[in-house]
Amino acid sequence: MKSMTITVAQEVPDDRLAGAYEHCLRVARGHYENFPVASWLLPARLRPHIAAVYAFARHADDLADRQRNLAALLDWRDSFRRALTQPADHPILLALSHTVHQFQLPVVWLENLLQAFQMDLEGRPFDTWEDLLHYCTYSANPVGRIVLWLSGYRREHLFPYSDAICSALQLTNFWQDMAEDLAIGRIYLPRQLMNKHQITEAHLHSGQVSNAFRHMMAECIAFTRDLFQSGRPLLSSLRGRLRWEIRATLAGGERILHCIEKHRYDIFHQKIRLSLSDWLWIAAQCLTGRIDEHSA
Repeated sequence: MKSMTITVAQEVPDDRLAGAYEHCLRVARGHYENFPVASWLLPARLRPHIAAVYAFARHADDLADRQRNLAALLDWRDSFRRALTQPADHPILLALSHTVHQFQLPVVWLENLLQAFQMDLEGRPFDTWEDLLHYCTYSANPVGRIVLWLSGYRREHLFPYSDAICSALQLTNFWQDMAEDLAIGRIYLPRQLMNKHQITEAHLHSGQVSNAFRHMMAECIAFTRDLFQSGRPLLSSLRGRLRWEIRATLAGGERILHCIEKHRYDIFHQKIRLSLSDWLWIAAQCLTGRIDEHSA
């Protein structure tokens, strides 16, 4: 993977740069996501850099979801591009541009994250699974590639495995948060699948957990599990703390799928969250290495 070469060095006082990274860490620690943000399982030296990526995407997410402001999102993209060649005023862009310089991080992955938020604002429906996975190539897959790159894993053959895991995590998040997405006019379901099970938008907005809805969600869960399974070979190529991190992330995603099933696919009337027993299950899967071999 070729990265954009950044030739203009930024001379920024150490205390200002440290403050910028600390700001990003506060943003990362202040939000829960199914995403390895500044986890204690990751090496301490990488946490500020991953937090910078997260804070960058989080800010864009706020512009797209809360403000629904396309002009502001595009301005954020332009400010990011300027920050690659000249000192930035915004602490997130200051920290992220330093990370890009230090690791020669491919800028296209960061641009892709912004493209996903623009796609959200455009509100185009997803007709097929292929359309939804195409969206994931922008919204989710860059995250895994960035984590691998920052951790020193830059071999091309690893990226498809990472993509499969990240797409599965994104889909898991869609199923888990379907009610919240519906509230802001977002439907992350293939239209062909909805038609197959005779599920309409009105059906979704009604919050009715019918047998047809359950059959549709069972198909979604099976599709997502297959994606997790296809990405599992990545674990055999990882070492140290990153392997533990991805183990925990993968096990957590699969456990959420289990919880959705356990609640009979009712994602409208109760929040699907991991309990203490679920976390103990995840820990056991990681400690025994069972997550490397098979799904939940």
